Formats: sequence, C-alpha cells, structure tokens
Amino acid sequence: MFRSLRRTLGALCAAAAVLVLPLAGGAPSAAAAEAAAGAGYWHTNGRQILDANNQSVRIAGINWFGFETANHVPHGLWSRDYKSMIDQIKSLGYNTLRIPYSDDILKPGTMPDSLNFDGKNTDLRGLTSLQVLDKMVAHAGRSGLKIILDRHRPDAAGQSALWYTSTVPESTWIANLKALATRYKGDSTVIGIDLHNEPHDPACWGCGDTSKDWRLAAERAGNAVLAANPDLLVLVEGVQSYNGVSGWWGGNLMGVADHPVRLDVPNRLVYSAHDYATSVAQQSWFSDPNFPNNMPGVWDRYWGYIFKQNIAPVWVGEFGTTLQATVDQRWLAALVTYLRSTSTYGNDSFHWTFWSWNPNSGDTGGILKDDWQTVDTVKDGYLTSIKAPGFPPGGGSGDPGGPGDPGGPGGGTPACAAVYTVSSDWGGGFNAEVKVTNSGTTALKSWKVTWTWSGSQKVTNMWNASYTQSGATVTATNATHNGALSAGASATLGFGGTPGGGGVPSVSCTAT
Repeated sequence: MFRSLRRTLGALCAAAAVLVLPLAGGAPSAAAAEAAAGAGYWHTNGRQILDANNQSVRIAGINWFGFETANHVPHGLWSRDYKSMIDQIKSLGYNTLRIPYSDDILKPGTMPDSLNFDGKNTDLRGLTSLQVLDKMVAHAGRSGLKIILDRHRPDAAGQSALWYTSTVPESTWIANLKALATRYKGDSTVIGIDLHNEPHDPACWGCGDTSKDWRLAAERAGNAVLAANPDLLVLVEGVQSYNGVSGWWGGNLMGVADHPVRLDVPNRLVYSAHDYATSVAQQSWFSDPNFPNNMPGVWDRYWGYIFKQNIAPVWVGEFGTTLQATVDQRWLAALVTYLRSTSTYGNDSFHWTFWSWNPNSGDTGGILKDDWQTVDTVKDGYLTSIKAPGFPPGGGSGDPGGPGDPGGPGGGTPACAAVYTVSSDWGGGFNAEVKVTNSGTTALKSWKVTWTWSGSQKVTNMWNASYTQSGATVTATNATHNGALSAGASATLGFGGTPGGGGVPSVSCTAT
C-alpha cells in the first residue's frame, strides 16, 4: 500500500538502531546436501518449488529497483559497477534478484540514465536499457543468482492500481510480457515473471468484471507468458480488498480460496504477497494489544493459508522497514519466524525477496547504506535464519565471462584480505564486523580469518560465519552461503563481543 510514498527517492533512511542479534542456527546436513539444487527451470509441486532435477529450492532474495524509474536502469550504478553489486549480493547469501521494470524499457531505443562509466560499467556504454538487463542476467547467471522480472509499473511516472492505463492498454502489457518471456527463453537464470506489482482498489479478485478482476487478468497474461515460454514460473500478487476486508496493496490473497488462478500449463503458479511495517503505513494490527503475537493469525488469513493448506507456493515478494521504531523491529522478527527458518524447515518454507537492496527507498531504506557500499549488518542480520543455499552457475546464452568471473577463465593463487571495524562500543560490550575481499584474480571457494585481541574480549555471538575462540585468538570461517567469492568481491561477517572493543587487532585471511 501507499506506493507513492515508498517510491519517493532521495528521502534516505536514518541509521537503524543497534542491537545484538542471536546466533543463526547451522544448516542441517539435508540443507547442505541440497546446496547444488537450483539447476535449470523450476516448477511447483503443492507448496514447494522444485528445480529441473526435482530438488526443492527456496527463493531467498532481494529487490534491486531502478529500471521502473525515469533512470531506466538499476539505481546505484552511478556509484558502483553492476558486477560488483551482483557479486556483493551473492556474497551476503541472497540467491535471487527481483528486478522491477516499467514498460518504458521495452520501447525501442530506451537508454539508461545516470550510469557511471569512469572505470566501471564500461561494458554497458552505449547499450539500451534492455541490453543492460541482458548483461545483468548474464552476470547473475554466472554467479549462481536467479532472477524474477517484476512488471512494476506501466510507465516510469508511477504505480497504477490496475494492470493497464489509458496510455498503456492491456494489449501492450501482455505483448511486453510475451516479449520478455521470449527474450530469455532458454536462459534459466530468469525463472519467472511477476505479472504486475501491487494491484489495488478498484482491482477486485473473482468479481467477474473483466475491467477490474485481477484474477481473470492474471490468467490472460499468465497463459500468454506460458505460450511464449512454458518453462517459466508465473507469479501472481494479491489485491488490496476482498469481501470488504482491506490490507496492503498486493497483499490480500483471501480470494484464492474461492477463485484460484487457472493456468494452461500445470505446476507453474506461485502466489505473491507484500507486507510492510509502520515506517510505510499504520495498520490496525500494529495497535492490537496482543501485538506481535497476533501477526501469525493476520498472515494466515491474508496469504499464509495458501502455503499451510498445500495449495501452492507463497512468495513474499516485498517486505521491509527502516527499523527505526521498536514496533517495526518486533514486526520483522515475528515475520522472519513466520517465514520458517532454513535450518529447521529447509526449503519447505515461504519464499521471499526483501525490499530493498537500494538505500534510496524513502520509507524502508535498504540493505546497503547511503554510500551504496556499506552493508547495514543489523538489518541484514535479521534475515540470516531464512537465507538459503545459493545455486550453481548456469543459465543460457549470456556473456562467456572474463577473467575472474565465475564460469570465465581464471588462474592464479587464491588470495584474500580482511578489514576489522568496530561499529559500536558502549563500554560493557561492542559490535564489530570483518570485511573479507577476494584480492586475487581467481574465484575463491572458501575463506577463513584469524585475529588475536590484546585484551580479554570474548565473542558472544556471530552471524554470516562460524567461529572458534581459544584464549584471545578467534578463527572465523565462511558460512555456506558466502564462501564463494569472485575476483574483487567481498563478504562481511558481524559479531557481538564483551567487554568493550579495545584496540583493533590485525586480521589474517586464508583462502582456497
């Protein structure tokens, strides 16, 4: 809901409140055995998504917006190279990118704006917006990330309640969906298309009015997509209101119980919901005296029942918050628990893509801070338990890759460097992070860092790595999701300790 507010660019988020996060449970052996899952195109079976080999997979990803705006390209490329961004996303343990776009990028000759070519993005010079998307798909595929394309807006001017407007009719919407499905046919990096972002009033579900019934429109569009590429997943969001019950834009899937979406190709349908905190807008459930214990019942009613009744997979395509308010912190913790931890449930879980990678989402902020480089480790840490194993490099007809790219020609000796930073210190305790960078020319399979404190510091908890401590010496080893680093890519571990941080120790890094 309140899309215009959440898309106000430039209203950057304030720093999230510092807190110490609990240790994420280690993934069980079953999850480790499925680390190579994700091959080829995907399909559904009940509430699960399966890969081409019928292994279950979990979408655990991030939204990176910009193609849907007047820039016609993902934001942040004025500051960074797109490959370094994708590599950083992968290193943090996200396995899927949801990429919003508007129909403007499918107009012939649409060019991206605000791209920095000064020593970065050099292979994007002179390319149209669609050709930039091709490059991103190719590098994501080499890196082992999957992509979901999200038809976010009819044009760059703003969000629409219905899937069409006076200037972008339904015929254009469907033609462009088919064009994208055809463009990436044979490239299983692109696993699906989110047909339209956040339908809301007057959009209805199951009312039978073809000018307003989103369920019927999703069937028309979904079947057109599958006619062009029958291997894709079709992702269908909810509406705002059903039978007088209102919720978030795109977040109300109550109508599925009575009026399910019917597609011509079986086992391709995924339902999608959006959910937000008070930094986006107030909802009645936030002031319930039983909050946050009331939230599982709210989610069950709006969309969770679809998963729990084994009707279809459910993907929370957007959720986010600035984390400034205590109620928002409690909401996010409750939602993460509801989505089911990977260590306990494996891939038999809800799917998700967090909003957003970008820091310039006005009412949520992002995983990156305002410099487009530094990770908000507090916000990212909330998501640790629901992250899932990445996927093997693959895809189809993308770029062959360059030296140091996963899948490209490599060579040399694995090498890494590490930087230790104290992010907060209150005397009785402290938070710190260690950034590990592949400093060589060949991709890393794993890394390990070691440091020795001069005082009596002890690690109390750590995320994005496992650790041992012997006396003052700490050894931290990459987690399953962030050990593989292409040349120049980085991963960050964070931890809490006690007592105060003291002096910054030197850190040694070894890699294979």
